[in-house]
Amino acid sequence: MLTKPDLCSMALLKLGEQPIQSFQDDTASAKLARTLFDSVIDTLLLQHPWHFATTEIRLIKNSNNEFLIPANVLRVLKTDGRILGNSIQSDQDSILINAIIRVAPEFFPCHFTSVAATRLAMEFCLPLQGDQTLFRTLVSLYETELQTAKFIDSTMAPSTHIDSFSLINARF
Repeated sequence: MLTKPDLCSMALLKLGEQPIQSFQDDTASAKLARTLFDSVIDTLLLQHPWHFATTEIRLIKNSNNEFLIPANVLRVLKTDGRILGNSIQSDQDSILINAIIRVAPEFFPCHFTSVAATRLAMEFCLPLQGDQTLFRTLVSLYETELQTAKFIDSTMAPSTHIDSFSLINARF
């Protein structure tokens, strides 16, 4: 089961640094990991509607006659209402939203884990190493891995069968 320190250790190993056992370690690496991990991963989750992080959530109105967006929702992709801050306005009694949510590392698929480790290595590189050449190499690796991971993720959805379409029917 992958943990936050495990993922940070993977990133640190890409830099040639020692892995960490915990975010509470008294090292510069652990302090940096503790500070940057959540924001880096949240940003990466927001960059693409990853299948493992996308879900539908049914919301019910609260006492203020509004729908509160749950705290684990990073981005609402689709809703029947109007988003205002952390709530949604709608005349309906309940609504369904399609959203990207915060996911624990143990649920990351391997294609995302690799991208996340490289992105973390990028973020750790300059503060820990100060090496611009290594940083540029990591940026290039990250862009390639991100493109590959997005492709893998986008091909994971089952293909939809077209039952009836006039151009296909005209051909036969």
